[in-house]
Amino acid sequence: MEWTDGKTRCFWANPKNMRYIRYHDEIWGVPVYDDQKLFEMLILECFQAGLTWECVLNKQEAFREAFDNFDPEKICAYDEEKLESLRQNPGIIRNRLKIRAAVVNAGVFREIQKEYKSFSNYLKHWSGGKVIYETGLASSPLSDRISRDLKKRGMKFVGTTIIYAYLQAVGVIYSHEKECFLCRAEKEPENNG
Repeated sequence: MEWTDGKTRCFWANPKNMRYIRYHDEIWGVPVYDDQKLFEMLILECFQAGLTWECVLNKQEAFREAFDNFDPEKICAYDEEKLESLRQNPGIIRNRLKIRAAVVNAGVFREIQKEYKSFSNYLKHWSGGKVIYETGLASSPLSDRISRDLKKRGMKFVGTTIIYAYLQAVGVIYSHEKECFLCRAEKEPENNG
């Protein structure tokens, strides 16, 4: 694939979508420790189920506005009127089950924060606080275990494939391909907060 800047990227990065290129170059695979961002990415990954990440990413700003900047406290308090307004919002993915899941998942997310002091600590509990370097997978024993635990706690749309993509997005799993200019084998990527 020809890139105008001469850099080679992971196969999935669409060279015609600057938002997607920025996501690939600046966000994907960079460790995230901020619970607000971890929650946002979890909810967005849940909405991705059955769709492409590019579709979700293109709607990210509309999602932020519709879901109160991904504030778990506010989302937990959504009533039927709010849920209906979300179902009518053309800027987001209007899947009724995924919208309801966002509310359920916000409650579970808060419970995990209470138990582990932060969701970041919860993820570190599973990964040993280390970045895992692997490519070419859609799931792993780690995503299987986290998915199973989240489901047991009551989260929805958190199958192993979704959780694997989430772990890649937030830098628990580092998956830039060997040919990608960002590939760093066994070296800690930069921290984005």
